[in-house]
Amino acid sequence: MAVPSRGQVFSYPDDLLAPDLAVLFLMAILEVPRLYLGFKGNVTEAEAPLGLSLGLTVGSVVLCVYLLLWQTYVLWADVLLNAVLLSAYGLESGLKVTAIAAFVS
Repeated sequence: MAVPSRGQVFSYPDDLLAPDLAVLFLMAILEVPRLYLGFKGNVTEAEAPLGLSLGLTVGSVVLCVYLLLWQTYVLWADVLLNAVLLSAYGLESGLKVTAIAAFVS
């Protein structure tokens, strides 16, 4: 996940550094509303914010898979961190679905 330093350490193609950085920053920007909506939905016991957070989690999973599979350089640390992140997303999604089901009934 240390994409910016890879441009200095490896011979990074100039035309591929910008898309990798854009995905990384988009993922960071997407995390803020995802976490906020999940927190708000859990505290207020409302289904809508949790559903929106679940939708944003799907987008985060897609970006995480991009960083895992299609990034220009994928290091072993990337594989490890993305595996942990995808596991956390899976657990979080299961808990969100369970919470939504409990709030609806």
